[in-house]
Amino acid sequence: MTTAVDKRRRLMPRWRDYGRPRELVVRYLLLVFVLFITVGPLLWQLLSSLKGAGEDVFGAGASLIPRHPSLRAYREVFDQVPVWTYIRNSVFVALLSITSQLVFSTMAGYMLSKPGWKGRKLVWIVLLASMMFPFESIMVSLFLSIRDMGLVDNLAGVWLPGFVAAINVLIMRAAFLAVPREIEDAAMLDGAGEWKRFRYLYLPSAYGAILVVTINTFISAWDDFLWPLIVLRTEDHFTLTLGLARLQTSSFGYDQRMVMAGSVISVIPVLVLFVITQRWFYKGVSSGAVKL
Repeated sequence: MTTAVDKRRRLMPRWRDYGRPRELVVRYLLLVFVLFITVGPLLWQLLSSLKGAGEDVFGAGASLIPRHPSLRAYREVFDQVPVWTYIRNSVFVALLSITSQLVFSTMAGYMLSKPGWKGRKLVWIVLLASMMFPFESIMVSLFLSIRDMGLVDNLAGVWLPGFVAAINVLIMRAAFLAVPREIEDAAMLDGAGEWKRFRYLYLPSAYGAILVVTINTFISAWDDFLWPLIVLRTEDHFTLTLGLARLQTSSFGYDQRMVMAGSVISVIPVLVLFVITQRWFYKGVSSGAVKL
């Protein structure tokens, strides 16, 4: 006869379900270490930005926890630099990048997932090869092209290099390859044309991969610093990361608290977006893995 105590024992987790105690301790120590090196710098920046005027940010006398917490650094950042203008420019570039990436990476990925046309393998190889070259190796030629197009000191010049990325095309290709051929054949028998199959069959099945492309594109466009630094000239066109970097110059007295506050302001939108969409993001990563 099963007693209540036996039922509780069956429901309670057992050590052998998770491995030996020593292995479990090692796992948690590794997780804590990874958490420390990833979240630690951001937490330190946040705490430093909240320190009062008389507290040291660096040095032997600096403490981690603010003794007199204050939002003065954030108020001064918004008072001394046009943060909302920078945010507007960054959002504009990010939205342009997301739109072009989604439109062209989905269509290109769909075409690469379709067998039977010549040159498909060659295009796939070229896309893979293009990912081997770092951005710095083509930066000069890109700038010359942007200059000849008259887009220097223009937000469109910041956006064009992020028009479409090879990695996003390959992610969408892998997601579309996961769609069973039988389902497409059934849709063709029902009279669905190429566009209808793409719109109502392939796109809904690749929702996770589309979300991965969206988040990666937003983070890349939002955090980009080097290319806006090369292209933009006037403050009215600065993106957020480029504009807040001015806080490190002598014209603002190089207040360390303001620099930390600016870093926190720039990372908040990315954190909010990732926290909201992390559940679907990880599903999309697993469903949109690149198939070789």
